[in-house]
Amino acid sequence: MKAIEIAKPGVMDLVKRIKPEPQAGELILKLKYVGFCGSDLSTFLGKNPLVEYPRVPGHEISAVIEDIAGDVPENFSVGQSVTVVPYTNCGQCSACKQKRFNACRYNQTLGVQRDGAMAEYIVIPWQKVLADKALTDLQLALVEPLTVGFHAIDNGKVTDSDTVMVFGCGMIGSGAIIRARLRGASVIAVDIDDEKLLVAKKLGADFTINSAAQDLHEELMRITSDNGPTVVIEAAGNPITYKQAIEEVAFAGRVVCIGYAGTDVSFSTKLWVQKELEILGSRNANPADFDAVMKFLRTAELDENLLVSRIVEPEEAPEAMRSWADSPEKILKVLVRF
Repeated sequence: MKAIEIAKPGVMDLVKRIKPEPQAGELILKLKYVGFCGSDLSTFLGKNPLVEYPRVPGHEISAVIEDIAGDVPENFSVGQSVTVVPYTNCGQCSACKQKRFNACRYNQTLGVQRDGAMAEYIVIPWQKVLADKALTDLQLALVEPLTVGFHAIDNGKVTDSDTVMVFGCGMIGSGAIIRARLRGASVIAVDIDDEKLLVAKKLGADFTINSAAQDLHEELMRITSDNGPTVVIEAAGNPITYKQAIEEVAFAGRVVCIGYAGTDVSFSTKLWVQKELEILGSRNANPADFDAVMKFLRTAELDENLLVSRIVEPEEAPEAMRSWADSPEKILKVLVRF
């Protein structure tokens, strides 16, 4: 079968691999679309410390069930359209015992600690497969990346009384914008790319700020009557925005950090204490987040093409990854169509 492999930093190839065979309790899936994630870009650039090479990337999955092994519930059938929860969880660590499976200490995400879904076929335990006959193949590929932003909004305990600022309007930030609007919050989208800000506006952002062209602090004070946003979602993964999140969030506010900054970040502890801030991490997503995103995609009048920058064939994937690496600020989502 065809597979896309990152052989080493900067080298991605289309290769041939043996088609996998399902064991008891597993399904073999025929891939339809697989999205490139920011973690895949980091792997390509050699910046992902969790990856060993060679690695097949990909965990944003749209597929159909090709075959079923034994010991699989009867509600699964050949031909069903599905997506996948791409994380493992041990069930025994402190996070799992709190049912926060997304933060499992021993998690192995597809395409990161283990080979992913950028191939014609993949084998998955039935417990990680989510079937949905109402969603299109394209929508199913967008489920997992949207869940990460949904989960961050849940972590921030966002309500309709909040003003939420989202730093970084890529795919994860887009999910946060959508979820915050569903909660009834006012949303401020911040990015350095006007095209992404235009998409953010269409997704429901009440205000947009291009922080490269406008004074972020002045704009926030104007919008929030000198208070600052009550919740800040850091989805840019930049040391500058990490610091700005602490500086600009309102007193008694919450800061939720999704992005990995490339270097250590230092900030004034005075602000943390004086403002009595809650500063939270947000990792992956839980089953409830997958349910929420799939319900949203079933019922919302969303043009999902807004979120897709480019669809490529497997043969075009290496070039598409190189283009993304050269201009990451211009890309929302690249999908590979199998």
